[in-house]
Amino acid sequence: MPALVTSGHSHRPTTKASNKPFKSRKATKGSIRDAAKGKVGDERGQRKTIHQQVMSKIDRRHQAKQRQMQKHRDHQNETSVFAGRDGAPKNVAVIPLCSDGDAVAAIKSLNESIDLEAEVPASGCFRVTVDRFKQKLQYMPLQRDLTACLDAARVADFVVLVLSAEDEVDELGELIIRSIESQGLSTLFTVVQNLNKIDLPKQRLSVLASLKSFITHFHPEQEKVYSLDNRQECSNLMRSLCNTTPKGIRWRDERSWMLVEDVKFAASRSELTVLTGVVRGKGLKADRLVQIGDWGTFQIEKITAAPLPTPKKGDTSMDEAAVEETLDVPTEDRDDLDGLAPEEVFMEDARDEEMDSDDTTTAPAPKKGVLLDEHHYFSDDDDESKRVRKLPQGTSSYQAAWYLNDDVSDSGSDLEDHDMQDANEEDAARPEDGLEGHAPRETQTDYGGPSEYSKSEKFVELDDDEEEMELAAFRKKKRGDAEEDMEFPDEIELHPNVSARERLLKYRGLKSLRSSPWQEDEDRAHRPEDWERLLRIPDYQASRIRCAREALVGGVTPGTRVHIHLEAVPSMIKETYNPSQPATLFSLLRHENKQTAVNFLINLASDFPRSIKSKEELIMQCGPRRFVINPLFSQGGNTPNDVHKYCRFLHPGQSAVATFVAPVTWGAVPALFYKRTIPSEGEGDEEEQSNLPLTLVATGTALPPSTTRVIAKRAVLTGHPYHIHKKIVTIRYMFFNREDVEWFKALPLWTKRGRSGHIKEPLGTHGYFKATFDERINPQDSVGVSLYKRVWPRNATLLSGLPRVAEVAQETQPEAMDAEIQ
Repeated sequence: MPALVTSGHSHRPTTKASNKPFKSRKATKGSIRDAAKGKVGDERGQRKTIHQQVMSKIDRRHQAKQRQMQKHRDHQNETSVFAGRDGAPKNVAVIPLCSDGDAVAAIKSLNESIDLEAEVPASGCFRVTVDRFKQKLQYMPLQRDLTACLDAARVADFVVLVLSAEDEVDELGELIIRSIESQGLSTLFTVVQNLNKIDLPKQRLSVLASLKSFITHFHPEQEKVYSLDNRQECSNLMRSLCNTTPKGIRWRDERSWMLVEDVKFAASRSELTVLTGVVRGKGLKADRLVQIGDWGTFQIEKITAAPLPTPKKGDTSMDEAAVEETLDVPTEDRDDLDGLAPEEVFMEDARDEEMDSDDTTTAPAPKKGVLLDEHHYFSDDDDESKRVRKLPQGTSSYQAAWYLNDDVSDSGSDLEDHDMQDANEEDAARPEDGLEGHAPRETQTDYGGPSEYSKSEKFVELDDDEEEMELAAFRKKKRGDAEEDMEFPDEIELHPNVSARERLLKYRGLKSLRSSPWQEDEDRAHRPEDWERLLRIPDYQASRIRCAREALVGGVTPGTRVHIHLEAVPSMIKETYNPSQPATLFSLLRHENKQTAVNFLINLASDFPRSIKSKEELIMQCGPRRFVINPLFSQGGNTPNDVHKYCRFLHPGQSAVATFVAPVTWGAVPALFYKRTIPSEGEGDEEEQSNLPLTLVATGTALPPSTTRVIAKRAVLTGHPYHIHKKIVTIRYMFFNREDVEWFKALPLWTKRGRSGHIKEPLGTHGYFKATFDERINPQDSVGVSLYKRVWPRNATLLSGLPRVAEVAQETQPEAMDAEIQ
């Protein structure tokens, strides 16, 4: 009998781990259905957005079909202007970047590659018909001239840059490519000339690689550099020019524009000047003003049709009726050329304000103290010093000024707390900005430990000569410290014999640069004469959308060849007109001729060698217009009180907002900022000398204009802690007489380490005063006050002629390089 098998004791395990089931990265329809458990009948409700909706196969197929049809309609709308027998030609600007570049030879190579026999003129735009691709091209061969290249690229559908296999791109070529890129560039192609002059084939490949590396530095999307010596590559480029849809430029396509093919100037004042070209962009309206290159702004008298001569079979005459057909004439809604509001309306508004002020108020009382936010504090009649005090017998009134009663407790419980308000700003605030730049209150727990603050010296009164010597030594030491100058860029120094209240009469105090209200009544006496006549835009976004939508309706259809009749074109334009230079016409949107305080974001180039001073003369190009400006630089960003600090300089690599008075520009239009330079052979600063009369120093973008934007120029007065006793400090070298201390004693004090305080009362007659702070200050700290005044933007003038930046400019005398400015 077999032995019984004894089995060990076993029980149900209690430590078994239950792991989570596997989850896929994306939920399937089945998992969603199981999770719903029959609670939701419609699967579409499970996912929120359209892209998350669970659609059936037929729905997805319909959606793809709709996307395809919409894309096809968009493509047809973009190319319809070039389609058909009477379609518009594609504008091709050929720009040589090297000194040996030849735009005419490049055009001949492209035409010969597809056996196109067309005469290529030496200058001026011309049209060719490409029967192979059923397209028309309008070439613009250009010289190495900055003005001509900018004007041509502004209206070009394709820009062809011509490089050389032998010569490198020089300073002028780099200036041209940077300028046309910054103003807005449509579809770009790059070609190379004289590649066959290099004997070794391997060396040709290295040259092509070098040129491709150069052009991709500016335009990374350039995948190929076409060789004009290779017939096949030229043919491929022609196919791309004819079949590619140009991507366009956004700010340009929001307006109506035209490349002027022919100009017929008026023989007398009674006749009209006629410009011929093909309307592009939006529909051209006779009610809107037009900007023609650097000629200026004009009104349209009428628009007539100008079809190309197409003789019928057996008849060589053309239809005269079709040529003279009037397409559009001005209406009552026609824009005028006035840039400012009528003076009569301005005078009536000013008279009404004076009557209202006379009815409600009396003559203003004389100011007795500095303006801080919205109030004047501490008049001269405050007799705090007249309180009865215990003084030694025989003390004179002069000596009594140095005996003070400290009414501030050591704990600081009766000090004003300036750190209660918490300001969450994007930029780090500095102590001179106000409340936001103050340091947090320190909590001291160990009172028995050693202090870092030196023991206060005994005060000894100095005479005038000793005081002047110490002040000179103090300021001389301060001027030699570069770090001190960087920390206080707005600091000014007062002469001991100059009254601060007279020198800074227009200035005021602000508790916070970002949030304190700005009292505009104080600025009315100093604002420009025509400030009230400027255009005011309460809602910029709504106004811009309204003007942009207005351009979508009506007008002459894009793609139509027309004659534009203009009146009052100056005779001097006929004398200076050069047919070899392209002329452009842009229709301005409504109100774009009216003056206002415009703002531009300006980014100074990091490779520019020096800083630009505010109000320094610059030449700016924005869209179709060029101006001579003296801009005010200020800090950007949005503030609750719309007050922005004035910047005396714009340093390399920095950004700011440039403000000046000029016609409004709707939309974010790119802007170029140039600076006149001195020829190298002339005398002047080495940093301002160049072989070119213009230097591209900055680029920018148009911002919403505003007449309520306050640009506040800051002046910082600093003093030196003389005596320190806990939180009570005697300060000198900020003011130099007692009256100035009384006038400015309402201003809050700050130190460069973030401590805040206020003036308690003056000491003596040399400008010393006693101040109290929220915490103890360091003897090496500097005490300052911030004062502000509003500065007003200057008027811009239209540039009637940009200096010719070309190779011939190096041989021109400096006097001939100055542009004629009206």
